[in-house]
Amino acid sequence: MAARALLWAAGAALRAPARGYAKKPAAKSKGKGVPKEALKGPEVCTDPTMLATHAMGVNYFKEGPEVALKPESEYPDWLFKIHLGPPKKLEELDPDSLEYWRRLRKYNTWQRNKLKKGKKL
Repeated sequence: MAARALLWAAGAALRAPARGYAKKPAAKSKGKGVPKEALKGPEVCTDPTMLATHAMGVNYFKEGPEVALKPESEYPDWLFKIHLGPPKKLEELDPDSLEYWRRLRKYNTWQRNKLKKGKKL
């Protein structure tokens, strides 16, 4: 009799799932008629002297002064030679440069992808 009860308990344990999915956390609401709080962005500085002498938004500490800009002589020369405009077209680049061949490779990859996309199997 005890063996039958033991076998029955073991069978019931095997049939029942050992684990289920975790319960979803209950959303805490403040009420039905209460509007949600809007996210506030960073404060925008409009002071022209501050904008000209400091790098606004670069300081990643919660408190403290903004980072002051140094004179141009303390920055490397290559920093002022960076091309900030739209990317140059392939015709404007020198064919002997590495940038030309990288751009040509990118254009060819785009072209192959367009052709593959339109192809039916």
